Amino acid sequence: MGEGSLKKRKGEDKGREDRQSIQSHEPQTMNLQKQANLFLFPLCGICMIVGTIIGSGIFVSPKSVLANVEAVGPCLTIWAACGVLATLGALCFAELGTMITKSGGEYPYLMEAFGPIPAFLFSWTSLLVTKPSSFAIICLSFAEYASAPFYPGCDPPQAVIKCLAAAAIVVITIVNSLSVKLGSYLQNFLTAAKMIIVTIIIVSGIVLLAQGKTDNFKDSFKGSKISVSSISLAFYNGLWAYDGWNQLNYITEELKNPYRNLPLSIVIGIPLVTVCYVLINVSYFTVMTSTELLQSQAVAVTFGDRVLYPASWIVPLFVVFSTLGSANGTCFTAGRLVYVAGREGHVLKILSYISVKHLTPAPAIIFYGVIAIIYIIPGDINSLINYFSFAVWIFYGLTVLALIVMRFTRKELKRPIRIPIIIPVIVTLVSIVLVLAPIISAPELAYLYCTLFILSGLIVYALFVHLKFSWAQKISKPITMHLQMLLEVVPEEEVTE
Repeated sequence: MGEGSLKKRKGEDKGREDRQSIQSHEPQTMNLQKQANLFLFPLCGICMIVGTIIGSGIFVSPKSVLANVEAVGPCLTIWAACGVLATLGALCFAELGTMITKSGGEYPYLMEAFGPIPAFLFSWTSLLVTKPSSFAIICLSFAEYASAPFYPGCDPPQAVIKCLAAAAIVVITIVNSLSVKLGSYLQNFLTAAKMIIVTIIIVSGIVLLAQGKTDNFKDSFKGSKISVSSISLAFYNGLWAYDGWNQLNYITEELKNPYRNLPLSIVIGIPLVTVCYVLINVSYFTVMTSTELLQSQAVAVTFGDRVLYPASWIVPLFVVFSTLGSANGTCFTAGRLVYVAGREGHVLKILSYISVKHLTPAPAIIFYGVIAIIYIIPGDINSLINYFSFAVWIFYGLTVLALIVMRFTRKELKRPIRIPIIIPVIVTLVSIVLVLAPIISAPELAYLYCTLFILSGLIVYALFVHLKFSWAQKISKPITMHLQMLLEVVPEEEVTE
């Protein structure tokens, strides 16, 4: 009991130090800057942004975006608008990230603005819904493209797709559990492959346009289906391809002069991704009509078959590399939120432990892998994306609202980056529309289940965090002890100067 009290006191002292450090212009990050100096110039930040965002989405979402608006013109407009929204959202997170320099994504911002309950609901939803479902979606995308060449002219069986996706999750989980370096090397290789396929598709599309392949762009708004619901669902799928913009403030710790280079990287990097995405969609439409694109099981594979001929095998191969890169990146960063939530006592402590042999957050990574496999069993990509986006935009909206609230309640905090208040207002209003529109215009029980699951976190918080029932601790202690011995993991040591 004495040791527990001492740990609690140390935690309270650390919390006070963290709150004080929030108000400093150069907190906590300077040590890392001195040690690493990885991102010295805006160009490095731009590369980080492009590499983080571009993944499986651009090879999966074009069909879903088009299916919701049913015409080329609105489809390209949606892709551009998603890029604008991602840029505005990233600027909001840039202000938050330089004002509150703590890891854990949205968690510390919600904690500072609204207290522990919204922060816990975020971690509860992220741990069990948004993060694992994101992992599952990416691996399902990998499986579709990996299996498509073996089933020409027809859709691969769902059993094959799901087994391949599960295998990918297992392999990536093992790699990242065993070695940080191996996961990092794999990520570098797969990122390079990702940029190769993006360049091939864009250059091919530009060449085809120069040759006059513009028939599919005539009357591009004819026959479009425009409604609040269809636009919202189209945005869900488009924004999935931009997923990662909310994590850009993490590079604050590696940027030299982040208060200049971070917003500069965002303003250049995300519009660059937007241009790439619009050009890739333009390339698709140079060789496929809207109907043909909707009928294609793997859009990029169909594009490669029609454009590259004998070298068409390059497209599915490099798309597989790209999707694996996104999955590996998701798994590689999985432990950050878990560690923060575990440190606050909001999840089982075992999930914030580190492997003794490999120095990796093995319990957190294994946990994500197991939950992701569960999501693969019943779900398909489109439904997973819709429910992922519904849940995640609730907390994006709350986080940006936290920025607005703290402008009035926490005026004393230093704000090295201060964006115009109209930007977070716009992002908050758009997030409200994105969350409510599908429910009002096309209600589905799945949205209700998702909402009930988020709210069920209140019961978990009351029982296990606020009241701290002794019987729950009695059950968790032996479980934690046995898992520690099985996985050979220990709590992460605090770094002392």
